[in-house]
Amino acid sequence: MFNSLSDRLTATFKNLRGKGRLTEADVDATVREIRRALLDADVAVSVVREFTGRVRERALGAEVSGALNPSQQIVKIVNEELVEILGGETRRIRLAKTGPTIIMLAGLQGAGKTTLAGKLSKWLKSQGHSPMLVACDLQRPNAVNQLQVVGQRAGVPVFAPHPGATSAELEHPAGDPVAVARAGVEEARQKLHDVVIVDTAGRLGVDAEMMEQARQIRRAIVPNEVLFVIDSMIGQDAVNTALAFDEGVNFTGIVLSKLDGDARGGAALSVASVTGKPVMFASTGEGVNDFELFHPDRMASRILDMGDVLTLIEQAEKSWDKDEAARMAKKFADQEDFTLDDFLAQMQQIRNMGSMKKMLMMMPGAQNIRQQLEQFDEREIDRVEAIVRSMTPHERVAPKIINGSRRARIAKGSGMHVSDVNGLLERFAQAQKMMKKMAAGGGMPGMPGMPGMPGMGGGGGARKGGAKNAPKKKAKSGNPAKAAQELREAEARRANASKALPTGAAFGQQGADFDPSQLNLPKGFDKFLGGSK
Repeated sequence: MFNSLSDRLTATFKNLRGKGRLTEADVDATVREIRRALLDADVAVSVVREFTGRVRERALGAEVSGALNPSQQIVKIVNEELVEILGGETRRIRLAKTGPTIIMLAGLQGAGKTTLAGKLSKWLKSQGHSPMLVACDLQRPNAVNQLQVVGQRAGVPVFAPHPGATSAELEHPAGDPVAVARAGVEEARQKLHDVVIVDTAGRLGVDAEMMEQARQIRRAIVPNEVLFVIDSMIGQDAVNTALAFDEGVNFTGIVLSKLDGDARGGAALSVASVTGKPVMFASTGEGVNDFELFHPDRMASRILDMGDVLTLIEQAEKSWDKDEAARMAKKFADQEDFTLDDFLAQMQQIRNMGSMKKMLMMMPGAQNIRQQLEQFDEREIDRVEAIVRSMTPHERVAPKIINGSRRARIAKGSGMHVSDVNGLLERFAQAQKMMKKMAAGGGMPGMPGMPGMPGMGGGGGARKGGAKNAPKKKAKSGNPAKAAQELREAEARRANASKALPTGAAFGQQGADFDPSQLNLPKGFDKFLGGSK
């Protein structure tokens, strides 16, 4: 959504790098480029004027002139101002103290209210709530049926006493939406649902009849939250639509739908600032799980290409199989071989987290490789799974036995080419070597070993190349008095160590008192310790 804006802002900040001092001309040029980038992104003119005014005022102030790195300080200022126009802080749903929490959805037709109702219910269900959907859109053909399908996918019950309008009766739909909303809240109260989500009707444009119906529903059910669902690709008209709905139903929060689109995204940066109402949620795809709580600070970081690692971690924690992670951790600690079954399990874990493109775009600096990411084929994991599942169990454990004839059989069974099988085996061999190196304490290439693992510290001499990895001796001080003091302290430590370990046995015990059976060694091992044969 914000790719174009992000590219423009990133290019603007690159021009500031390496400057130890910024002149007023530098600040004006930067603010001018930021203004153009925001206007090109369809941000409302009033929002752009206010935003760039605050940035310029702060950039010419003492916080930049006295900073060690002025260019980074300006990026910090822009980031803070972006957070401010996006709402300032994360806003969560206010739950009712007694009875069910009532959430009413409002917005234009085509904004994605019905789909978002299912996504919101699935998200609330994952938070431990028991939501219920109420179908009050009785005017759009098949709107009730669509809500029932979405509710079934989300695993949430739908209250729909009337089928709604059909193609033959568009002007006179069956049922009263106000009565359905009131009955739906009562049904939820009787069946002990703690959240009720009411899906209302929309129009292609703002009109008096639609707004009056929304007002009547609001008066009838007295919702705790009224969420205004807006299409992120709507452009400059987003502000006028938001102001009309704010005046009509006085919504309490904003939900951005279709945030995964290719539009310029000005609506997201305009609506919250103009209406003063916070953006609470964002819809990022077609699936019921493509829904997330809106964090203004994280969205600002994405726009400035600083990544969103916190959201990435949250997605990993939510989708990662803890039992599988524990099994791999134990296998890793025991230095067992990393097999193709393990390789496949890890690939499936990554796939459960969602789109690889979306995850990689949350990494800092992802805009620099966006073209390569857009060319990435999401079906690559499916191909890997097909190749691995075409192998026998023995081949997955011992891939070295896979010769030419076996590779041909695997390629045929998976519908792939032999070159694809060869490529997978080569990548797996590299992953296996890396896992062995990490398990042995060597760490990843170019990184230090893992603390507490074998092969760390002074124990490196027991294996090949251990002398190189052994810790270096502390250099002597150039101060003669300090060097003499360090020498005396080292001699004192050696003297204390010799007193702590009595001579006569390697285990610090006198030879007459040593009993090998106390060490719980394997049977017959005591003869190697000088015991009875």
